[in-house]
Amino acid sequence: MAEPDSTAVSQSTAQPKPNAGFSPEAMIERFAERASSVKRRNIPPVEGEARKDFIRQAEADFRDFAMIADAVASLEDGVLVLRVDLRPEAERG
Repeated sequence: MAEPDSTAVSQSTAQPKPNAGFSPEAMIERFAERASSVKRRNIPPVEGEARKDFIRQAEADFRDFAMIADAVASLEDGVLVLRVDLRPEAERG
């Protein structure tokens, strides 16, 4: 079997043009829709440990998507910055 060509550029390492068509606000909207989709997701007809695993994963997916959906996103010098206030609502300013 031939060795891979180490000089070839991998698609996964190719860098897109900075900010080319990227909208932090649109990304936040997509994560809000994903969180909503997880909430609407039906539990498949599985039982036992598989059912518990599915529910645990759905809860983690919702939490992650909702957290990013609540973020304030900005591009600062080409770096995507997500600010997520994790303080209890009563302590937020």
